[in-house]
Amino acid sequence: MRRFGLTAAALILAATLSGCGGSRDPLAHSCVATDQKFIAEATVRVMAFNDLADDFRSGEVGPEEIADEAFGAAEQVGQAEPRDPSLRQAQKYLDAMFNEYGEAVILHAKGEDAGERMYRAYGLANFARDVLAEAQPALQPQGCDVAALL
Repeated sequence: MRRFGLTAAALILAATLSGCGGSRDPLAHSCVATDQKFIAEATVRVMAFNDLADDFRSGEVGPEEIADEAFGAAEQVGQAEPRDPSLRQAQKYLDAMFNEYGEAVILHAKGEDAGERMYRAYGLANFARDVLAEAQPALQPQGCDVAALL
């Protein structure tokens, strides 16, 4: 009986060390369906928001509409559940960026100083871009192309 216990323990230890036991490196890149879904959702939201922001700057869209779009984009991007650690980090930055931009537009519409919020929004966008640019070489061969977000 004791011999069986030692053999079983050795097999469990070997499986765990080889990755068969379900433990994965939490910092390893992945490209599972939830990662791909996040990339698709973030790409759609960023592109739509950029188009609407251009319309806002040209006066075709009012501050309420752009703020609503920003908050909606933050909510949608925040609902995704990417497994890849870089995508999770980018998700946090994008969520915060959209919220900061929405708050900045509201402040600007009230005639208040929106500079600090806008500065934060652009900084967060740059952080997200940096994380994604660094991860792209590892993600792309796995099937996750983040180029549209760069």
